[in-house]
Amino acid sequence: MGVVAGRLSELGCVLPTAPLPLGAYLPVLESGELVFTSGMLPMIDGRVMFTGIVGGSGHDVTEGAEAARLCAMNAVAALAAHLGGLDGLDRVEQIVQVSGHVLSAPGFCDQPQVLNGASEWLFQVFGETGRHTRMALGAFALPRNATVELALVARLRRC
Repeated sequence: MGVVAGRLSELGCVLPTAPLPLGAYLPVLESGELVFTSGMLPMIDGRVMFTGIVGGSGHDVTEGAEAARLCAMNAVAALAAHLGGLDGLDRVEQIVQVSGHVLSAPGFCDQPQVLNGASEWLFQVFGETGRHTRMALGAFALPRNATVELALVARLRRC
């Protein structure tokens, strides 16, 4: 068992099945030593698990963070599928950047706290390799009314 797979096991975390694209794009693209994921929604088995806004009368920051965590899990599941399975995740040398959009109520300004759900989980799973730069933006609409959409960039070790 690889290091990352072992950490997932220790956390009691089972990755969802890598999501299929919702349109005419690739879920993961490798370019040189970098690998990019497309935007991932908080989905399990093709179903969006968190919909609607964060803030106002919608989800609170904690629920938004859970949605962001699930988005990160889907991004890592897509990476694992691209890299040939869980053990392929040990090729990740660094999570370079996470970009997230939060479906936000007017006046909601805590997008960084919502995205912490993804960032903290990535650190738990990848250790120092999971530390990354990040962009957390508010959005007035996201695909399928998802609460969060997230994409990441990782740098790979060459075999």
